Amino acid sequence: MKLAVFLPNWIGDAVMATPALAALRRRFGCGIVAVGRSYVADVLAGSKLVDRLMVSDGGGLFSGRARQLVNDLRRERFDLAVLFPNSFRTAAIARLARIRRRVGFARDGRGWLLTDRLRPRSRREPNPVLDEYLRLAEYLDCDVTSREMHLATTTDDERALAAFWRAQPAGPPGCGVVCLNPGGAYGSAKHWPMKSFAELARRLAVERERTVLVLCGPAEREEAWTIAARAGHSRVVSLADAPPSIGLTKAAIRHCDLLVTTDSGPRHFAPPFRVPVVTLFGPTHIGWSETFYEKAVHLQVDLDCGPCQQRTCPLGHHRCMRELSVERVYAAAARLLDRYGTPPAVDREPLRVAS
Repeated sequence: MKLAVFLPNWIGDAVMATPALAALRRRFGCGIVAVGRSYVADVLAGSKLVDRLMVSDGGGLFSGRARQLVNDLRRERFDLAVLFPNSFRTAAIARLARIRRRVGFARDGRGWLLTDRLRPRSRREPNPVLDEYLRLAEYLDCDVTSREMHLATTTDDERALAAFWRAQPAGPPGCGVVCLNPGGAYGSAKHWPMKSFAELARRLAVERERTVLVLCGPAEREEAWTIAARAGHSRVVSLADAPPSIGLTKAAIRHCDLLVTTDSGPRHFAPPFRVPVVTLFGPTHIGWSETFYEKAVHLQVDLDCGPCQQRTCPLGHHRCMRELSVERVYAAAARLLDRYGTPPAVDREPLRVAS
């Protein structure tokens, strides 16, 4: 049996798909090829969930890149396609690639392109994306009793993190590290004010005597640099001057004591590495991305206008994030640090797969 698994396009969703990927791995063993964006490949790098990844970096259904992907998939002669995304494009590509069996949710007018159509749950009420992915695996007779997410770091990721700490004026941290993740590709409505992140960073450095590392992607370097500068403490540093890398971000979170983050992709790097995490929710409903992780604290301001699920505040006041106080976030962070201390880095054992 040879499987093509079409991966979600968002980093966080890709991590939430790993319990289903693990279930597919246990059920089918070898022959699992992931199809997805190049940055999603970086998310899964080092794991044993798939055998390899075929890159599908966007392009319309009739673009040259899409035609090339269809041809590449045809040559592979897959027996089964599992479609995590709900897009028409992924179903059409799987059909054009002549994959005999195509399993996915019958949504957005694409049901006729699938051979096995699962009825999607209503979008009127939030339901965890993680569980929806597991429904696809369950349909294929996989054991879906575990919601545990899986990630790994590579040797290059670990070396990059070690090189970063060696380059710091104070050298590697002599105390535990707290990571702050202020970014979010979803939109500005998810952002907590930089001054709030800076104040939180300073308090963690002074009152908890932790080294604070501000994470960032390529588009968030200035924000990370500003937060570290405004904190005004030698133990508050950022990745702003390091080469941007999902692998470096994974390694940083893997080795930290705590992650404080907006509701963005790197938030989901904490559970696979058993790192406590405080997530700051603004316009998004917690229910869509619930991961059932016991070391997670979700913070959200209760407002009549939210959660609105909008990328920018439609009312212009952004109260859902501005009124989330530093004191409340710091208290949640302190509770997790007191409860879990400094956890050792976790090395995941290889998944046991069918022969």
